[in-house]
Amino acid sequence: MELDDVRVDAYMTTGVETVHPETWVTDVVDRLKSGPQYGGLPVVDEGEHLLGFVGAIDLLEVHGSERVESVMSRDLVVVRPEMTVKNAARVIFRTGHQFLPVVDDERTLLGLFSNGDAVRSQIERTTPSKVQSTREMLERTHGISISVSEREIDVPSLIPTQREVYGDELEGRKYELQNGLAEPLIVISYGAETLLVDGHHRALAARQLGIDRMLAHVLTVSPDEVGELGLRKMARLGGLESLADVDINDYLQHPLIEKTEPMQ
Repeated sequence: MELDDVRVDAYMTTGVETVHPETWVTDVVDRLKSGPQYGGLPVVDEGEHLLGFVGAIDLLEVHGSERVESVMSRDLVVVRPEMTVKNAARVIFRTGHQFLPVVDDERTLLGLFSNGDAVRSQIERTTPSKVQSTREMLERTHGISISVSEREIDVPSLIPTQREVYGDELEGRKYELQNGLAEPLIVISYGAETLLVDGHHRALAARQLGIDRMLAHVLTVSPDEVGELGLRKMARLGGLESLADVDINDYLQHPLIEKTEPMQ
């Protein structure tokens, strides 16, 4: 799938917390204090049809006894689930919004699509090219032909090929899993063993959340054709036999993340 074909519904956040128009403002303030991601809440009716949005700025100097319907924003910019991520990102850029409600033809709220989702769709996606490059590397190295399929795999039985993951990125992958946003893993089926090639943070997050099954792109290599797979040897030499052997680095942040130092 080309980047221009990636749809909003593949990356939007679902299961969004909402409020009804008759909700008291004081109740919304209490809920916002608990930390909703978007600093506000969509307003829906009993049928989950989008009526408006109430944000923290709408509640400034508003008495707690007011109802949401009296302060909510009603003129909303929305996107459709079938819209491409590229076009949704253009809407976000042109309107200055940080996120957009996603609705169907009946104006039913399906989710929220944020500028962060747009970025994530480009840098975190398990693209076909990544699967294909892994396949081509294995075929060149071992002189064999490899089939690829997509199916659920057993997370506890995965053999990792990466020694360490970052604690801060692990938290991000947990959020994705909890909100149905995680991308498929890339694994190699090697006889009775399943080697994890790409998606170590996702797999570790699943393990911590007690998720036993995940979708994966599966490259099948027969032990009869390849006596010792290079990645399997690397895992064995590194003492990696299960996800429990992967170190979680909670002391160092991801190398791409830079923070300012406190002023002296």
